[in-house]
Amino acid sequence: MTAVCVMVLGTTSGAGKSWLTTALCRHYARQGLKVAPFKAQNMSNNARVVAGSGGALGEIGSAQYFQALAARAEPEVRMNPLLLKPEADTRSQVVLMGQVSEELSTMPWRGRSEKVWPAITAALDALREENDVVVIEGAGSPAEINLHASDIVNMRIARHAQARCLLVTDIDRGGAFAHLYGTWALLPEDERALIKGFVLNKFRGDATLLAPGPQMLQDLTGVPTVATLPMWWQHGLPEEDGVFDDRTLASGAVQTTIAVIAWPRISNLDEFQPLKNVPGVRLVWARTPADCAGADWIVLPGSKATVADLAWLRTQGLDRAVAEHAAQGGAVLGICGGLQMLGEALIDTHGIDGNAPGLGLLPLVTAFDPQKTVRHTQTRFSALAGHWRALSGVEAAGYEIHHGQTAQHPAMAAKGDVAREVIPGLAWQNAAGNVLGCYLHGLFEDPRVLHALFGASAPTLESVFDGLADFLQTHVEPGVLDALIQPD
Repeated sequence: MTAVCVMVLGTTSGAGKSWLTTALCRHYARQGLKVAPFKAQNMSNNARVVAGSGGALGEIGSAQYFQALAARAEPEVRMNPLLLKPEADTRSQVVLMGQVSEELSTMPWRGRSEKVWPAITAALDALREENDVVVIEGAGSPAEINLHASDIVNMRIARHAQARCLLVTDIDRGGAFAHLYGTWALLPEDERALIKGFVLNKFRGDATLLAPGPQMLQDLTGVPTVATLPMWWQHGLPEEDGVFDDRTLASGAVQTTIAVIAWPRISNLDEFQPLKNVPGVRLVWARTPADCAGADWIVLPGSKATVADLAWLRTQGLDRAVAEHAAQGGAVLGICGGLQMLGEALIDTHGIDGNAPGLGLLPLVTAFDPQKTVRHTQTRFSALAGHWRALSGVEAAGYEIHHGQTAQHPAMAAKGDVAREVIPGLAWQNAAGNVLGCYLHGLFEDPRVLHALFGASAPTLESVFDGLADFLQTHVEPGVLDALIQPD
């Protein structure tokens, strides 16, 4: 088989490409079709562990991981052959076909495109041979004319696959018709022909007030507006790059306020999405000590630049806020990079991340290792004390992505100051029982953990995916989604 390709482009980042791609994956899968997602290049520090080539595990962007689940397909590296994980404003770790490439990571961006293009097209072509429909997500805007010559993720992919493209815009930002027309107008004629419909996303108000805009736009471009999608805050799917807003209060009175430190290189923040849907839980993204005031928990999440983010934490005064919270018996949780920061020291003899003193809340030391740990993990907590005792004996499944290796601090251990190891080599807590550090990502996506901690559950991913597809079918013009996959 050779799959038909449907592609979602956006006038800007954040226009709604990722969730629309996810909804399309579930829609076509519900038609009994074999479906796979694809994004040639993703830039994100939200990554998941998936099947790679030759039995090895690899990394892809979280968005493609969720899109694969929505498509009822096994997530694998071909669905996101190139992943860029930003480490600084001008530097990213490059992951090609699931594996870190030091060569590509040090190569200038423009020179990298032709180097990776064969792997990208091979991945897409292989997926097309095995599926009925491949739903492709673009990146940013396809009309970045300064990048067009080296494009490997938008219109070059669309031309290669002869994809039927939808162009989505965020109407809540204003200027939606100008965004759509300007994007279309900047594309060459052969690329304009691939755009089959415009989508207005995040609309609030009376849709009749849009007239005569859609018709005028169609008169100018020949492209119809095929959907006006209402604003929908609580669809339950993590946003591609995370959404730092105040709309994080689930139903019921607030019983637990959780402050997650939002440092500049935060990674895998999508794992906190289930907390936004737990009754009685308020999730706060903390960038200042004031944001931590009144919190029951403070969470130090993952980081793609642990030492740099630790320095930022200190600059903001958040190190003192975390220390004071812990000293008062408040719950502190560190995940992956956050765990490393909780220790006494971070040691880097290989030039990976840097050296730094830790926050000293756990008697641990972390050494950075060139070999990256990438794996799925199923484990069980042993007996815990204090605040985290509810996790005692609880089974948990998640994933690990880290360079650091963490162990008891030898000098402190010699003096009898040791951390309770509650998962061998993966999780430790302090003697008081209120500080817990863990390498396991995805804890809050495990219903057993949610139930133990909150006595509640969040919506299942299956219900989220079906809700997205239902929403799309309700608001897209009749026949459009079927027409996109009909033979020419």
